[in-house]
Amino acid sequence: QVQLVESGGGLVQAGGSLRLSCAASGRFGVYYIGWFRQAPGNQREFVAAIDPPGINSDYADSTKGRFSISRDNAKNTVFLQMNSLKSEDTALYYCAAGYSGGSAEATYAYWGQGTQVTVSS
Repeated sequence: QVQLVESGGGLVQAGGSLRLSCAASGRFGVYYIGWFRQAPGNQREFVAAIDPPGINSDYADSTKGRFSISRDNAKNTVFLQMNSLKSEDTALYYCAAGYSGGSAEATYAYWGQGTQVTVSS
């Protein structure tokens, strides 16, 4: 099992940047890690994912080119660097761990509690 704790959310102006962190305990290095987000009234949606060694990553079309996912397995942490933020990026951001990656929520067995990102226009 793995426990996940997100941090780094906050209030930022449009065009600004934030870096989210996902700190994990347990056998972190064997898991794919995904970031998802959920805005009020919307379904949770995929943001980005990274494979266990941190070599391959995947992004939603809406975040490609603006967001960057990375991981430091020695520190049991995954990062989501978010640049050029837009008001539509406002959401509760979750990290999740699973034995396979991709954009489907069902592939991730373990979830954090989320960190709020609010982008003001």
